[in-house]
Amino acid sequence: MVEERLPLGVAARLSRYLQILTQAKKSGKNTISSKTLSEYSSVNPTQIRRDLSAFGKFGKRGVGYNIDYLISRIKDILHTSGQHNLAIMGGGNLGTAIASSKIFADHGFNVAAMFDTDPAKAGQRVGNLVVLPVSEVSKVVEERNIIVGVLAVPPAAGQAAADALIKAGVKIIFNYSEALLDAPPGVTIHSMSPAGELLYALYFYLT
Repeated sequence: MVEERLPLGVAARLSRYLQILTQAKKSGKNTISSKTLSEYSSVNPTQIRRDLSAFGKFGKRGVGYNIDYLISRIKDILHTSGQHNLAIMGGGNLGTAIASSKIFADHGFNVAAMFDTDPAKAGQRVGNLVVLPVSEVSKVVEERNIIVGVLAVPPAAGQAAADALIKAGVKIIFNYSEALLDAPPGVTIHSMSPAGELLYALYFYLT
Protein backbone atom coordinates (compact mmCIF):
# COMPACT_ATOMS: atom_id res chain seq x y z
CA MET A 1 0.00 0.00 0.00
CA VAL A 2 1.47 3.35 -1.07
CA GLU A 3 1.52 5.93 1.72
CA GLU A 4 -0.38 9.10 0.91
CA ARG A 5 1.82 12.16 0.58
CA LEU A 6 1.46 15.00 3.01
CA PRO A 7 -0.16 18.19 1.70
CA LEU A 8 2.57 20.63 0.66
CA GLY A 9 1.58 23.16 3.33
CA VAL A 10 1.77 20.57 6.11
CA ALA A 11 5.14 19.26 4.90
CA ALA A 12 6.52 22.81 4.69
CA ARG A 13 5.34 23.68 8.19
CA LEU A 14 6.63 20.43 9.72
CA SER A 15 10.01 21.09 8.10
CA ARG A 16 10.03 24.57 9.63
CA TYR A 17 9.10 23.20 13.06
CA LEU A 18 11.93 20.68 12.75
CA GLN A 19 14.43 23.44 12.00
CA ILE A 20 13.30 25.44 15.04
CA LEU A 21 13.31 22.39 17.31
CA THR A 22 16.84 21.50 16.22
CA GLN A 23 18.09 24.98 17.07
CA ALA A 24 16.20 24.95 20.39
CA LYS A 25 17.86 21.65 21.30
CA LYS A 26 21.30 23.07 20.45
CA SER A 27 20.61 25.99 22.79
CA GLY A 28 19.99 23.55 25.67
CA LYS A 29 16.20 23.50 25.78
CA ASN A 30 14.35 20.25 26.59
CA THR A 31 10.76 21.38 26.02
CA ILE A 32 9.02 23.97 23.87
CA SER A 33 5.48 25.34 23.79
CA SER A 34 3.26 25.86 20.77
CA LYS A 35 3.38 29.58 21.62
CA THR A 36 7.18 29.61 21.32
CA LEU A 37 7.05 27.57 18.11
CA SER A 38 4.55 30.13 16.80
CA GLU A 39 6.81 33.07 17.63
CA TYR A 40 9.71 31.58 15.65
CA SER A 41 7.71 30.09 12.77
CA SER A 42 5.03 32.79 12.30
CA VAL A 43 2.44 29.99 12.30
CA ASN A 44 -0.63 30.36 14.51
CA PRO A 45 -0.39 28.20 17.68
CA THR A 46 -3.76 26.63 16.88
CA GLN A 47 -2.44 25.58 13.47
CA ILE A 48 0.69 24.14 15.07
CA ARG A 49 -1.36 22.04 17.50
CA ARG A 50 -3.61 20.92 14.63
CA ASP A 51 -0.61 19.92 12.49
CA LEU A 52 0.95 17.88 15.27
CA SER A 53 -2.23 16.31 16.66
CA ALA A 54 -2.93 14.81 13.23
CA PHE A 55 -0.03 12.40 13.91
CA GLY A 56 -0.61 11.61 17.59
CA LYS A 57 -0.46 13.18 21.03
CA PHE A 58 2.85 14.95 21.56
CA GLY A 59 2.53 17.66 24.20
CA LYS A 60 1.13 18.23 27.66
CA ARG A 61 -0.88 21.31 28.62
CA GLY A 62 1.26 23.62 30.73
CA VAL A 63 4.44 21.67 29.92
CA GLY A 64 4.79 21.82 26.16
CA TYR A 65 6.46 19.41 23.78
CA ASN A 66 9.47 17.24 24.55
CA ILE A 67 11.96 18.46 21.96
CA ASP A 68 13.91 15.21 21.48
CA TYR A 69 10.76 13.17 21.02
CA LEU A 70 9.14 15.69 18.69
CA ILE A 71 12.27 15.90 16.53
CA SER A 72 12.33 12.12 16.24
CA ARG A 73 8.63 11.89 15.33
CA ILE A 74 8.70 14.69 12.76
CA LYS A 75 11.75 13.11 11.10
CA ASP A 76 9.81 9.84 10.91
CA ILE A 77 6.79 11.60 9.42
CA LEU A 78 8.95 13.39 6.83
CA HIS A 79 11.03 10.24 6.18
CA THR A 80 14.23 12.15 6.92
CA SER A 81 15.64 10.00 9.71
CA GLY A 82 19.21 8.82 9.26
CA GLN A 83 22.03 10.37 7.26
CA HIS A 84 21.80 11.58 3.67
CA ASN A 85 24.80 12.37 1.49
CA LEU A 86 25.04 15.45 -0.69
CA ALA A 87 27.51 16.91 -3.16
CA ILE A 88 28.40 20.55 -3.72
CA MET A 89 29.06 21.78 -7.25
CA GLY A 90 31.43 24.73 -6.97
CA GLY A 91 34.56 25.07 -4.88
CA GLY A 92 34.56 28.87 -4.66
CA ASN A 93 33.61 31.13 -1.76
CA LEU A 94 29.95 30.11 -1.67
CA GLY A 95 30.66 26.39 -1.97
CA THR A 96 33.33 26.62 0.73
CA ALA A 97 30.97 28.50 3.05
CA ILE A 98 28.23 25.90 2.56
CA ALA A 99 30.65 23.02 3.11
CA SER A 100 31.96 24.65 6.28
CA SER A 101 28.53 25.32 7.75
CA LYS A 102 26.98 22.96 10.31
CA ILE A 103 23.44 23.64 9.08
CA PHE A 104 23.28 20.53 6.90
CA ALA A 105 24.89 18.30 9.53
CA ASP A 106 22.35 19.47 12.13
CA HIS A 107 19.62 17.93 9.99
CA GLY A 108 21.32 14.68 9.04
CA PHE A 109 22.96 15.76 5.78
CA ASN A 110 26.59 14.86 5.18
CA VAL A 111 28.62 16.85 2.64
CA ALA A 112 30.25 13.87 0.95
CA ALA A 113 31.88 15.51 -2.09
CA MET A 114 32.74 18.81 -3.73
CA PHE A 115 33.37 19.37 -7.45
CA ASP A 116 34.68 22.24 -9.57
CA THR A 117 35.30 22.77 -13.28
CA ASP A 118 38.50 24.77 -12.60
CA PRO A 119 41.52 22.41 -12.89
CA ALA A 120 43.43 24.70 -10.50
CA LYS A 121 40.94 23.92 -7.71
CA ALA A 122 41.10 20.14 -8.14
CA GLY A 123 43.03 18.58 -5.29
CA GLN A 124 42.58 21.53 -2.93
CA ARG A 125 41.22 20.76 0.53
CA VAL A 126 38.07 22.34 1.95
CA GLY A 127 37.78 21.05 5.51
CA ASN A 128 37.73 17.28 5.25
CA LEU A 129 36.91 17.36 1.53
CA VAL A 130 39.19 17.26 -1.47
CA VAL A 131 37.84 19.23 -4.45
CA LEU A 132 37.30 16.85 -7.36
CA PRO A 133 37.03 17.50 -11.11
CA VAL A 134 33.52 17.44 -12.60
CA SER A 135 34.58 14.49 -14.77
CA GLU A 136 34.33 12.31 -11.64
CA VAL A 137 30.74 13.23 -10.72
CA SER A 138 29.08 10.03 -11.98
CA LYS A 139 31.59 7.72 -10.32
CA VAL A 140 31.59 9.54 -6.98
CA VAL A 141 27.79 9.93 -6.81
CA GLU A 142 27.42 6.17 -7.14
CA GLU A 143 30.30 5.26 -4.80
CA ARG A 144 29.23 7.63 -2.03
CA ASN A 145 25.47 7.17 -2.43
CA ILE A 146 24.84 10.88 -3.01
CA ILE A 147 21.16 11.76 -3.34
CA VAL A 148 21.25 15.58 -3.17
CA GLY A 149 23.22 18.12 -5.18
CA VAL A 150 23.89 21.74 -4.19
CA LEU A 151 24.76 24.24 -6.91
CA ALA A 152 27.15 26.94 -5.70
CA VAL A 153 28.29 28.17 -9.11
CA PRO A 154 27.82 31.35 -11.19
CA PRO A 155 24.47 31.50 -13.06
CA ALA A 156 26.15 30.84 -16.41
CA ALA A 157 27.48 27.53 -15.12
CA GLY A 158 24.25 26.47 -13.39
CA GLN A 159 22.67 24.36 -16.13
CA ALA A 160 25.87 22.46 -16.93
CA ALA A 161 26.41 21.71 -13.24
CA ALA A 162 22.80 20.55 -12.86
CA ASP A 163 23.10 18.39 -16.00
CA ALA A 164 26.18 16.64 -14.61
CA LEU A 165 24.35 15.78 -11.38
CA ILE A 166 21.19 14.67 -13.19
CA LYS A 167 23.18 12.46 -15.54
CA ALA A 168 24.79 10.87 -12.47
CA GLY A 169 21.36 10.03 -11.05
CA VAL A 170 20.83 12.83 -8.51
CA LYS A 171 17.11 13.58 -8.15
CA ILE A 172 17.13 16.55 -5.73
CA ILE A 173 19.04 19.75 -6.51
CA PHE A 174 19.33 22.87 -4.37
CA ASN A 175 20.09 25.76 -6.67
CA TYR A 176 22.01 28.69 -5.18
CA SER A 177 23.19 29.82 -8.62
CA GLU A 178 20.13 32.00 -9.42
CA ALA A 179 20.05 30.34 -12.87
CA LEU A 180 16.73 29.21 -14.36
CA LEU A 181 17.25 25.47 -14.73
CA ASP A 182 15.63 22.88 -16.96
CA ALA A 183 15.25 19.38 -15.53
CA PRO A 184 13.55 16.20 -16.70
CA PRO A 185 10.49 14.74 -14.92
CA GLY A 186 11.42 13.08 -11.65
CA VAL A 187 14.11 15.63 -10.76
CA THR A 188 13.20 18.27 -8.17
CA ILE A 189 14.87 21.68 -8.32
CA HIS A 190 14.70 23.91 -5.23
CA SER A 191 15.94 27.42 -6.00
CA MET A 192 17.44 29.16 -2.98
CA SER A 193 17.42 32.92 -3.50
CA PRO A 194 18.38 35.24 -0.62
CA ALA A 195 17.50 38.19 -2.86
CA GLY A 196 14.03 36.75 -3.52
CA GLU A 197 13.41 36.24 0.20
CA LEU A 198 14.58 39.78 0.89
CA LEU A 199 12.23 41.22 -1.75
CA TYR A 200 9.37 39.22 -0.22
CA ALA A 201 10.13 40.60 3.26
CA LEU A 202 10.57 44.12 1.88
CA TYR A 203 7.13 43.99 0.23
CA PHE A 204 5.42 43.35 3.59
CA TYR A 205 7.52 46.02 5.27
CA LEU A 206 6.62 48.65 2.67
CA THR A 207 2.93 47.76 2.47
